Amino acid sequence: MTTAQALIRFLNQQYIWVDGREMPFVAGVFDIFGHGNVLGIGQALVEDPGHLRVVHGKNEQGMAHAAVAYAKQKLRRQIWAVTTSVGPGSANLVTAAATALANNLPVLLLPSDTFATRQPDPVLQQVEHEHSIGITTNDALRAVSRYWDRITRPEQLMSSLIRAFEVLTNPALAGPVTLCISQDVQGEAYDFDARFFDRRVHYLDRRPPTERELQSATALIRASARPLLVIGGGAKYSEAADEIVRLAEACHIPVAETQAGKSTVPASFRYNLGGIGITGTQAANEAAREADLIVGVGTRYTDFTTSSKTAFDFEGARFLNINVSRMQAYKLDGVQMVADAKVALVELIKQLDGYQSQWGDRIDELKSRWLAERERLSHVTFAREGFRPEIEGQFTQAELNEYADALGTELTQTAVLLALNEVVPADAIVIGAAGSLPGDMQRLWHTDAPSGYHMEYGYSCMGYEIAAALGVKLAEPDREVYALIGDGSFLMLHSELVTALQDGVKINVVLFDNAGYGCISNLQMEYGIDSFGCEFRDHSGRVMNIDYVKIAEGYGAKAYRVRTIEQLRQAVEDGKCQSISTLIEIKVLPKTMTKGYLSWWNLGVPQVAKSPRVQKAAERHYERLKAAKAY
Repeated sequence: MTTAQALIRFLNQQYIWVDGREMPFVAGVFDIFGHGNVLGIGQALVEDPGHLRVVHGKNEQGMAHAAVAYAKQKLRRQIWAVTTSVGPGSANLVTAAATALANNLPVLLLPSDTFATRQPDPVLQQVEHEHSIGITTNDALRAVSRYWDRITRPEQLMSSLIRAFEVLTNPALAGPVTLCISQDVQGEAYDFDARFFDRRVHYLDRRPPTERELQSATALIRASARPLLVIGGGAKYSEAADEIVRLAEACHIPVAETQAGKSTVPASFRYNLGGIGITGTQAANEAAREADLIVGVGTRYTDFTTSSKTAFDFEGARFLNINVSRMQAYKLDGVQMVADAKVALVELIKQLDGYQSQWGDRIDELKSRWLAERERLSHVTFAREGFRPEIEGQFTQAELNEYADALGTELTQTAVLLALNEVVPADAIVIGAAGSLPGDMQRLWHTDAPSGYHMEYGYSCMGYEIAAALGVKLAEPDREVYALIGDGSFLMLHSELVTALQDGVKINVVLFDNAGYGCISNLQMEYGIDSFGCEFRDHSGRVMNIDYVKIAEGYGAKAYRVRTIEQLRQAVEDGKCQSISTLIEIKVLPKTMTKGYLSWWNLGVPQVAKSPRVQKAAERHYERLKAAKAY
């Protein structure tokens, strides 16, 4: 058979075993065909795809993001492969590969490569280097792949695929695997060993903690007065929700969530104080400051979780890190428990029988105060005089009135988001990635549905959201899926909306249009810089009012214009009845998203500037940096 035919046959024979359940590991293949793969992998898929579903994407980055989102929603237990042609098709995978790597998500990337024989070099779309003929576009993927290989002979496929699937199914190393297959080799015939195509089962065994780790962790918790559980993505992938709830209730320990960990436990859970860090709630961030022990469960401790290492009392607090990755467990000088989150918590619950923290009524007090703030934000309304947006002191009243007139709206972002939270189905999945929405969503969005909150914030990749909605809907076809996206991200990449329509995969796009890059505008102006490059104004200086409804309708989607909360409710209700993908365009005013709560972000602040405002902002920033943990 050809190399490509062998590849497809092998993918059909890969299975994963988790907690006694066995299932196919590769669900399907996303493709965009070009001259590098249409006669190789394309022919093999036409001839015999087996159980693999084949979906034809519209942008290589977009379909790879869909595959990444699928793996995330499936808790890394099932994947899609992605095949592209050479040159620009391969290059378009780099952003998606980086997204997968930053989030520890498995995806199999199959970019075509130049001829192994080099006979026709330089082929169409081939780059050339004077110092090496062996370098191709695909070398750009080395830095953003967990495992990378180039296949220049058919027999290389066998050892390469076995190594690839070890990485893809390894919970500690999960990430993108890139196999670059020369386009001539894809069609080359070889007498493969039949045993290579035997059914292969990859076992996802849960690693237990050692006795030493368990004793150290138990002693640390028992010695603490105010421990705090910080729930990361690893806890979600481990399905450790029940164990977190049991431990929190038994020992009276509050819970805070990272972006990746949110919706592991229900928002309504008494001990859940919500998101932590830069995009966190007042309640969780106050608890983080008061805690004397931070128990990180499956978290990478990114700067948004630690508020650039200022969120915790680093002088007095200790850290206990439970993670399948030894590298992650070593962070912040923590006591390491290199183990599966679910198994580790089961053992800790046994060891902590009788232990109670000293938080007392403080947990309920913090949560109650935050819920009151959330209620206030749901009623923020615009006024043409004396309006004070959440992001104060940046736009004048006249500028805000200009936006209201140009966009034909008086809606504030927080009020819209909280109204949306009330009307979407209880088991819906919401998706986010970039801009100001992730902050609002982590703070304000409430869901009790398992994995009902899907946020890509390891890479915070603009353009992820709509492609991700396609991947999530493929993973969860019986749930409504909503991509919450700003106008900046929509403009960057929305082509997989066409793929969803073409394949009859219903997704819902909720577009928050504030005519600009609102999040970065806030950041820019906070540091004394005049608004520059972040507002969508035309060459005459007028605020642009783009009609996104026409774009969606032109593709064939059902689209709605929303200018009031009642119109929003009607649009969501009608959208639930639709069988095709929908888009809800909501014009919202800038500067009406949530602000930070007890958080700080370390950025590349200019140490030299002409503006006194910038100089003062820099002075404040570097003064704050002195209080941050250095590593």
